[in-house]
Amino acid sequence: MTDHPDRPGDDDPGLAAADSLRLIREQQDRARAALGPDGRALYGVWGVAWLAGYLVLWSSVQGREQPEAWAFWVFAGAIAAAVVFTMVHTLSRTAGTRGVSARTGAMYGWSWMLGFLTFGVFLGGLARTGADTEVMALASNGGACLVVGLIYLGGATAFGERNLFVLGAWILLVAGAATLVGLPGTYLVMALAGGGGFLVMAAVEHPRVVRARRRAAAEVGRG
Repeated sequence: MTDHPDRPGDDDPGLAAADSLRLIREQQDRARAALGPDGRALYGVWGVAWLAGYLVLWSSVQGREQPEAWAFWVFAGAIAAAVVFTMVHTLSRTAGTRGVSARTGAMYGWSWMLGFLTFGVFLGGLARTGADTEVMALASNGGACLVVGLIYLGGATAFGERNLFVLGAWILLVAGAATLVGLPGTYLVMALAGGGGFLVMAAVEHPRVVRARRRAAAEVGRG
């Protein structure tokens, strides 16, 4: 048989580089599935927290100037639980890794606490200026969206997650829309568009995570 110099062979540098990149991507997917934070859990927890918390605020404000005190406590508890879950889940899923991956996961997890801690101080300062209840309500809801949306955009950059970037951008849009609607409709927008957005993304994330974990399990079985 005669050789074909124009046909790339097995030792072609271009093919070798392409195969190497493909293997690296596959290994990254398997590592993310096995060690990375589970997007389904994170999106689901925040979706439930926002949907339930804001619906409680919206339902308790009907016929009143502002929600009842107990509704704020329910909402605050739901958000606090979501923040704690996010930190614990992210830190625990990256605890067994070393180097850049561990640092990235740890910094992402702590960003939630620092973001909402600073936001709470900001609201306290705003209250001291004599801001009325409507301004405080709009600032607290819109600001919460800003914190979550920006952290998600940062997380998308750190983890290379397109879905996370899309969700972060959506949450920022919800922040603007909810503020423009005004009270009490802002609570309903936050519940349905904000919480609903999280739950939709959890559903979108599910098949991707399942596929990645099946590939990882199959690889382990072959090994």
